[in-house]
Amino acid sequence: MFSHSRASASELINRAKEAVTLITQPRTLASPPLFTSRPANEHLASQSHRSFATMNRNDDPIEALFQQKRSLRSRMRKELRNMDPVRRSEEDAAIQSIVVNNPWFKSSKSVCAYISSPALREVDTTRIVSEILSKPANGSDVPNRKKLYVPRVEDRNSNMRMLRISSVDDLIVNSMNILEPALSDSEGKQHEDVMEARDPVDLFILPGLAFDRCGRRLGRSGGYYDLFLKKYQELTKERKWKEPLRVALSYSIQIVEEGAIAVTSNDVSVDALVSPAGVIPISPAAWERSMG
Repeated sequence: MFSHSRASASELINRAKEAVTLITQPRTLASPPLFTSRPANEHLASQSHRSFATMNRNDDPIEALFQQKRSLRSRMRKELRNMDPVRRSEEDAAIQSIVVNNPWFKSSKSVCAYISSPALREVDTTRIVSEILSKPANGSDVPNRKKLYVPRVEDRNSNMRMLRISSVDDLIVNSMNILEPALSDSEGKQHEDVMEARDPVDLFILPGLAFDRCGRRLGRSGGYYDLFLKKYQELTKERKWKEPLRVALSYSIQIVEEGAIAVTSNDVSVDALVSPAGVIPISPAAWERSMG
């Protein structure tokens, strides 16, 4: 019994020596694995590493900011999908009526506005576009007709242009089934790019997924409007023009509580919101132009 126990102890010592030799000897890609299954302590270490990595990602303020944006976009898309069609139609009519009857719209001579897309569930702009194209800014002569520039997506790198149209016939359906201006009209004449226009834009009418009463706007993650608005801000500074009024159109369900919209230095705020309940002036410029 005793000798058997001594032999077992000796055998255990030898095995321990072999294990030490395997661990300490140089390893190559051709060397066999030390273990055929993962030891418990290695598994725990791996789990700890993953937990630490997850914790780091969650603690990263930039990642947290973008996660907040993704979460709100998901929520708003769902709410817009579930919006009652009758209510949507009523709010579309109310919002557009408020816009076309406001002094800042009536007095505008040059407007950048989006062409609404039912697929994106944006506030309808059909009446607004029709008003701009059919009525002059002042008087009744054609030369004083309001200028309308509408968006054309150039690529997937957030580049967008605003081209002038004189009729809805100047619009074509793009690959995403969204109406946008062709590069030229039916006579082959190039549509004017707003960045090359001699006169400043008075008014921007903007879409979005969510807004708050401080002027924060949540887009659809492409960055097209923010990049374009930044470029136009630079242009107004270069030419010493007055900044255009940035007005966003919003269904009632799209106005969220303050702090819900995370922002970065790339995000451009709006001056005012138009909801079915009326105009919400935000910036000093909006208040100065007697909005509300």
